[in-house]
Amino acid sequence: MPDAYKVMLDAELRKAFDVWSGYLDAQTGEDLQGRAELRSMLESAHAAATENEYAIARSWIADMYDEAQEAGLPWAPSLPRPCEADQQVRDYAKDALPQVLPLGLRDRLDDIAVPLYVTEHRLQQATSSLDAATRQDIVYSPPAHGWPSTSSTRPQHNANWNASR
Repeated sequence: MPDAYKVMLDAELRKAFDVWSGYLDAQTGEDLQGRAELRSMLESAHAAATENEYAIARSWIADMYDEAQEAGLPWAPSLPRPCEADQQVRDYAKDALPQVLPLGLRDRLDDIAVPLYVTEHRLQQATSSLDAATRQDIVYSPPAHGWPSTSSTRPQHNANWNASR
């Protein structure tokens, strides 16, 4: 039986494979050579994942985002922000996780985990010159317990703070 960490890694890779496959299957009229290189990289990532070489597969996926940006492909997927990436991965893993988690942890899948590492006052002083999106990424932290939460991990007062800037 796979463990929760493996389920999350698998979900992360499946999401990336779906995003990149959808992009590469679309007829966007972009540079064919650049798209062929991306397709080759995707196949290498898929092969690595099939052999349980998750670190190598993740490296190939990261390289694909860099390659697409360097090639100037305007329709290529962009790297999601940390909060968005976690939400997408949790969505992919939501059906498999209850099968691998003990009963005590299954009950906590819907809990909100909000670990705050920086007080709002210190964050205000340190980020006066940062834009709102960067402040959101700083405030965001993934669920502290290592299991996904179906609820938002961002506290409401931080969203208000970002909107007031």
